[in-house]
Amino acid sequence: MTEPSTSERNHDASPPSAPAKPEKSSLLDDFMDIFYAPSKVFARRENASFWPPLLILAVLGALIFFANRDLMEPIMEAEMERSMAASGQQLTPEQMQAARSFTSVIAVVSAFVIPPLAMLLVGVVLWLVGKFFDARQTLNAAIVVAVFSFVPRVVEGIISRVQGLFVDPASLDSRFSLSIGPGRFLDPDTVSPILLAIVGRLDVFTIWVTVLLAIGLAVTGKISRGKAAIAAAIVWLVGALPTLAGALRQ
Repeated sequence: MTEPSTSERNHDASPPSAPAKPEKSSLLDDFMDIFYAPSKVFARRENASFWPPLLILAVLGALIFFANRDLMEPIMEAEMERSMAASGQQLTPEQMQAARSFTSVIAVVSAFVIPPLAMLLVGVVLWLVGKFFDARQTLNAAIVVAVFSFVPRVVEGIISRVQGLFVDPASLDSRFSLSIGPGRFLDPDTVSPILLAIVGRLDVFTIWVTVLLAIGLAVTGKISRGKAAIAAAIVWLVGALPTLAGALRQ
């Protein structure tokens, strides 16, 4: 039997496989990819620290608050007056001015404190709810999912700023006045506060965040999309509780 020629041996030999390119994983890439490839972001960030993206989003949220402060002030004042009217309080002009100043200070502090706390709390709630659906998600992964799911809130703030160029400040009489949802079309003076609290959470960005939570739970918790969707819906309901509690007090 004749041996194969050198050219035949070279032809039969399989070519060496090219080394796989490492997947891009910078934070900037992840912040961009979350809009069109969220599953990949959650998969590669599952075991990473949640603190860097959380702090970045917290700073961005604070900057957006100050950029939109002229829009938030009439909304906060309208909400405060409505709350006082519902409670039957009668304040003097001096007391009203002091209340406005106090509310303004609280709003500034909240701009730095509330966003990071909200991301942490949503992550914990997602982790706890996921356990009822046999999710194998770690607490760190749940907070990572929550943090990246809040990226659409940055877009929401930018869109609110754009809306501020066109809307009449006198029309900003509700916390849902700038929302992209049915809540902005309801009159807060005539609609039930409970109905307003529920409908107000049907805006585009809250639903977007909820969808991202479902995707993240499915990826990091290793459960079906169906189970993850139900779990995320429960998280959405839990998120409505503070607003509902405030509505019940009115």
